[in-house]
Amino acid sequence: MDFTALALLGVVVGILVWRAANRERGEYARFKLLRATEARQKVYRRWVIEAAITLGGLSIAVIVATWVDIPALLADAQTWPPVAAVHALLSTPVGLTVAIGVAVLVLAALVVPVLLIRNSGEEPPALGDIRALLPRARAELPYGAALSLGAGVYEELLFRLGMPALIFAVTGNAIVAFVGATVLFGLLHVYQGPVGVLFATLLGVIFAFLYLVTGSILVAIVFHALIDLRSMVLIPVALGWVRPTGVTPEPPKPPEL
Repeated sequence: MDFTALALLGVVVGILVWRAANRERGEYARFKLLRATEARQKVYRRWVIEAAITLGGLSIAVIVATWVDIPALLADAQTWPPVAAVHALLSTPVGLTVAIGVAVLVLAALVVPVLLIRNSGEEPPALGDIRALLPRARAELPYGAALSLGAGVYEELLFRLGMPALIFAVTGNAIVAFVGATVLFGLLHVYQGPVGVLFATLLGVIFAFLYLVTGSILVAIVFHALIDLRSMVLIPVALGWVRPTGVTPEPPKPPEL
């Protein structure tokens, strides 16, 4: 067992758990109460900067520390029968053509349903407690895009590249490495409630599979960023959820008896 890697793993997990339990849950609860665009922009801006420093910094630190373990982990994981079969298929012209076709269909499935109900004014569909997170004014959209792109880059580098390699350095087991990193990824979405945690974990499995069968973390980064951009930019705009001004009206008060 690599005790240096074990110590680093403990530090990284501790920081992430503290961030999820103390910062994200409490701050998100306060963010839900904000109605003015300027106040929401201020929080968005802080989140963008904090994600770059915390998640970006942890990603760099873990990847640098486990650089020699990443190729070994990938090679080990790509021997798993389902991964090996798809990876081999993608190396053929037919497989590559099929993969491109599937990617186009998935993209269409993400975009077309949203466009079909555009300007409906309905509340955005959400898996988990994320509606308050979505931009409500045009001035908030750039922050939604920045958070989406940041999540795609930082979270994939950390949870699909760095953390699995770090767990692999400690355990020597590729399955434990990817399962552990994926479970941690899901649990860190605790502020979104149980449904949000379950959905994030499922997405983590998909992102990990994409990385393993293609051998490129860039594929997982792009797919992750597109999923988040759909939620944070496309859906609010298409449904007419985004207003020119960013003051959310107060909910109706019950009549006095």
